[in-house]
Amino acid sequence: MTRRLVLASQSPARLQLMRQAGLNPQVVVSGFDEDSVTAPRVGELVALLASAKASAVARQETDALVVAADSLLEFGGKPLGKPVDAADARLRWQRMSGRSGVLHTGQAVFDVREGRIAQRDVGVSSTVVHFAEPTDAEVDAYLATGEPLAVAGAFTLDGLGAAFVRRVEGDPSAVIGLSLALLRTQLATLGVPITDLWQR
Repeated sequence: MTRRLVLASQSPARLQLMRQAGLNPQVVVSGFDEDSVTAPRVGELVALLASAKASAVARQETDALVVAADSLLEFGGKPLGKPVDAADARLRWQRMSGRSGVLHTGQAVFDVREGRIAQRDVGVSSTVVHFAEPTDAEVDAYLATGEPLAVAGAFTLDGLGAAFVRRVEGDPSAVIGLSLALLRTQLATLGVPITDLWQR
């Protein structure tokens, strides 16, 4: 029997990644207040946020596999989520230009059966991102698209911002928003082969 798969995220990139991987989740946004969670390390913070989002949605389900994720760029030892505005995004790019950061993606998979959380697995995928040195004109053009305002770290790897990333060390899909390799191992831990969830 095919399990109901739920993505507890409104991120179009995460949904697209799962669909490209043969999965067809239903989207249920958690509505969780991200500002209510703190942690001393960025990796811990994204894991806690992903777990909280998954928990919020899992409590509404009776039988489902709930997947949640949260991403933050660690740059200069500090977490960077979505920029507050274009000026903030411009400042970030001035600082990131020619340098590197670590994109942490926390992922939680909760197995809900008979109205309760039967099992859960929470993990983190961390990827080093090496940024190019875009010109001021390129940064202005990028900001004008609005794309960097909607994503953690003010860049994407699956959109216009990819041109400003020299290379990554780690899992590219985790930088986009969801580590498919980690998802496979998390599902396996819960006794669900990812191949059983493929939509053929």
